[in-house]
Amino acid sequence: MADIISDPTLTDEDAVALVELMFFAYRDFVADPDGILEGLGFGRAHHRVLHFVGRDPGMTVAQLLDILRITKQSLSRVLKDLIEKGYIYQKAGEEDRRQRLLHLTEKGEALWKELAAPQVRRFRRAVTGLEQGNAQHYRALLLQLINSENREAADAWIARARRKAP
Repeated sequence: MADIISDPTLTDEDAVALVELMFFAYRDFVADPDGILEGLGFGRAHHRVLHFVGRDPGMTVAQLLDILRITKQSLSRVLKDLIEKGYIYQKAGEEDRRQRLLHLTEKGEALWKELAAPQVRRFRRAVTGLEQGNAQHYRALLLQLINSENREAADAWIARARRKAP
């Protein structure tokens, strides 16, 4: 665990308890969207695609593959579902017509917002319960949970998506 948590005052037992808290938090964090997705015949992979395409309209399939770290075959299946049911559409790239640029339809935008709403509320509630300034510590902690070789790219992606947000 030393490669993830380097605080020498954190005991192994405390570190394991944090791992367990993460499991419980994740379980509850995805519960509301899971219920919505299940009613549509979708799963968590569909949610992730909707989220990232919603945050970065016009992203390429290659960019999405890089973020999700899933196989082309898995992504193709999920994209096929979302395109056929009218949640996502593809456009050819302006400069490279072979590129497939992904966008949410109005229906996709509505679903993305519906899925995000309970998760945003959950984070707002959690941050409200923290002492002033501790939200930045929580963000820093989550960033540190990302593998070091991926951390900078994840942080840059989030910053870029924030600049694109309306």
